Amino acid sequence: MRLIAISLLASALALGGAAPAAAQHRAPDSSAVVRTDLGVVRGQVREGHRLFQGIPFAAPPTGDLRFRPPQPARPWQGVRDATVPRGQCAQLPAPYGGETSYEEDCLYLNVTTPDRAQRRQRLPVMVWVHGGGNTTGTASIYNAAKLAKDGVVVVTINYRLGAFGWLAHPALESGADRRYQTGNYGLLDQQAALRWVQRNAGAFGGDPGNVTLFGESAGSWNSCANLASPTAAGLFHKVIAQSYSCTAPARTEASAEAEGVTIAQAAGCDKGSAPASAACLRAVPVKTLLETFEAKATDAGPVAGGDRVLPLQPEQAIERGRFNRVPVMHGNTLDEMRLFVSLSYPNPITAAEYEDIVRSAYGADAGKVLAQYPAADYPDPRIALATLQTDSNEVLSACVHQDAFRRLTRAGVPVYAYQFADRAAPPLLDVPGFEEGAEHASELTFLFPGLIGTLTPAQQRLSDTMAGYWTSFARSGRPEARQAPHWPRFRSSDDVLSLAPDSVHRTDTTTTAKCSFWKSL
Repeated sequence: MRLIAISLLASALALGGAAPAAAQHRAPDSSAVVRTDLGVVRGQVREGHRLFQGIPFAAPPTGDLRFRPPQPARPWQGVRDATVPRGQCAQLPAPYGGETSYEEDCLYLNVTTPDRAQRRQRLPVMVWVHGGGNTTGTASIYNAAKLAKDGVVVVTINYRLGAFGWLAHPALESGADRRYQTGNYGLLDQQAALRWVQRNAGAFGGDPGNVTLFGESAGSWNSCANLASPTAAGLFHKVIAQSYSCTAPARTEASAEAEGVTIAQAAGCDKGSAPASAACLRAVPVKTLLETFEAKATDAGPVAGGDRVLPLQPEQAIERGRFNRVPVMHGNTLDEMRLFVSLSYPNPITAAEYEDIVRSAYGADAGKVLAQYPAADYPDPRIALATLQTDSNEVLSACVHQDAFRRLTRAGVPVYAYQFADRAAPPLLDVPGFEEGAEHASELTFLFPGLIGTLTPAQQRLSDTMAGYWTSFARSGRPEARQAPHWPRFRSSDDVLSLAPDSVHRTDTTTTAKCSFWKSL
């Protein structure tokens, strides 16, 4: 699951560099100066938008605050320089490359708004939770100017990653921390950022009563967890979940804490008492903890059970109606697993090797799977492998997304379903001789231009359409775009909008993903 959740482009493009905490400057453009609840910030006025970067929304989670819920940030005097981003949270490089960071002081966010001339009333706010498997990534690489120019305020947020955001251990539930289930620090960071938005959106021209939480991959997983979290109630009013099903399982308390015990032992922090073990974990060098977490291949993500943060699995919360009942836009990409197959098999494989892989994975059902996905039907056995993995995957497939669409619809909330289907989208990693197609995360550059590659004129038109759908959903709860097809509310399996440059149309993803077949196994 950990590999599946990774949106590796985040670390590949991560920007480093820390800004001064506060600074006095020569007379700035007044439209780039905003007073927040903690002090004044000075951002930048750019063509058609304003950008404010590196704004703290919580205290640095360092020292005694490591493995604790986020605490309030301190106010500052003077005008804080918000013209450059703060560094990414502690992380090791992902397979695409990217920068290592040993920085724990990373709870900062960025705000992009339309320029002053465009702001006539309180605007919808969109809060972006980046992907990266909850182990990599940073908010500052996502250029939200295109969305902002469509009349919204966009806030991109950092949150603690890897062990620092998601390590669960019984020793960390002692004393004043007993009321919190460990392992959800990253989720609590996101909720702290959402509370900052409630306090400060108005200062940037945004409406705190109209907030859309949206994210991709692990960011979608986290957004779905927030949808099911009682402690997130009232902090957002719509959700957009991209490429991770809202009915996918969170980690259980027992499994997460068992992994945490293993990590503590490997780090030399099995001290025999809860206070001693907790103190040791808070003192382990950042590099050691990152490498230990990585070596143990520990999952990183929300933990269900144990407290009010996420008392139920998201699927259970939706089924029982015990979730934050807001409109949801939800979908995946047509070729999700081509990214991960290209990572695992960068060189061609033979048809015989493909069959061996399938037989190893599916055992007694392998014959049925091979009959549905024969290598001869595909231009490359790796494409056959990626197709069957995409269709069968437990968190990314169209089938589990359809399950989420149906459950949310039965629960009575408006659902708008999509599938991104541009097989010519710029690839995250261009593997020679391999067609990446509409792989995992390939839709992101259509919302955040320049993230990966460049778009053709036809793709730019699709980008405009998608931005229109996304921002209108944030505005009214209904996705609409100029000169674009009507997006129906989900009521049956064919109410999924396929998004491609040559055609935006309804489709039934249960048929294309062979959901009946996979359900029969």
